[in-house]
Amino acid sequence: MSAPCQQPTTPAAAPFVPPATAVPLPATPTATVPRPAVDWRIRFAALSLIWGFSFLLIKVGTQGFAPFQVTLGRLLAGTAVLAVAMAMRRERLPRSPRTWGHITVAAFFLNALPFSLFSYAELTIPSTLAGICNATSPLWGMALSVVALSEDRPTRRRVAGLGVGFLGVLTVLGAWQGFSGLDLPGTGMALLASFSYAVGRIYVRRTLAGTGSSTLTLTGSQLFVGTLQLAVVTPVFTSAPDTFPVLPTLSVLALGALGTGLAVLLQYGLVQEVGPTTGQMVTYFIPVIATAAGVALLGEQLTWNTPVGAVIVLAGAALTQSRPSTTANRPGPRFRPRTRFRAADTRPERLSRT
Repeated sequence: MSAPCQQPTTPAAAPFVPPATAVPLPATPTATVPRPAVDWRIRFAALSLIWGFSFLLIKVGTQGFAPFQVTLGRLLAGTAVLAVAMAMRRERLPRSPRTWGHITVAAFFLNALPFSLFSYAELTIPSTLAGICNATSPLWGMALSVVALSEDRPTRRRVAGLGVGFLGVLTVLGAWQGFSGLDLPGTGMALLASFSYAVGRIYVRRTLAGTGSSTLTLTGSQLFVGTLQLAVVTPVFTSAPDTFPVLPTLSVLALGALGTGLAVLLQYGLVQEVGPTTGQMVTYFIPVIATAAGVALLGEQLTWNTPVGAVIVLAGAALTQSRPSTTANRPGPRFRPRTRFRAADTRPERLSRT
């Protein structure tokens, strides 16, 4: 989902984090962090492209491997990248069994389950639709936070954003046509994957914030546990592949090393440098890039309601993530009551006139 170890933010201050990371990030840029040689705008664009192309890579990967195998390979490659980063920074793994228990639950909801659901979904739905379904995660998160997070009180703007966002979902799915021509199981799995991200993020905010471990450590540990979970499940439902086709194999490796490993480091560095508000904006570019990649490179068909619905979904998601303006909460000029007595008006006749 970096610089020297930073403590995760408290639950009340934790920003929205895109699904690929989904661990607490620093709430503000750190002044002591040296500025990277590459401008943040270039890294922002690279991160948008990496996550946007992830759905195309999943689609290509499932053409040569079973969905669980794609997920396992993705997690293995991503864990390897973060393990190298942790070794270079001499990060220490968490020691508390309680922390590892929370990491295990987070790994299931943020990695093992949604990664597998997206892989299975793209067996029957286009990568463009999967990318748009992924954009509904902030909507699910806002709906769940009302119940699970007492500090997230709904405002009229955020409730309106929730309604607008789900109207966009219905537009994408073509609800007025009775969802004709739509693969409901595949679409349902993609939406369930986005819902799983929202559940996982809320769980992380409630359990892993303030544990004393750095974000890099928590993310690397989470991916490692997710890899173990898939290593147990994959042999039960699939057999070992007989061949390793070049293009699907490269797609899975790129999906893990770039989309699940390098992207986490890029986003963490962005949040530290420019703050979470700018860092989270990458979320709104992902479905756009996923749609463009699916149409241009995979020849997927695109009807009018898909891009229109995607714009509505993104608008709703932006509203659910909005916060009241800080200027609205600033105190106005201090009220100074009229002074009844003046130094020059202390004579009795003056006082009687006031």
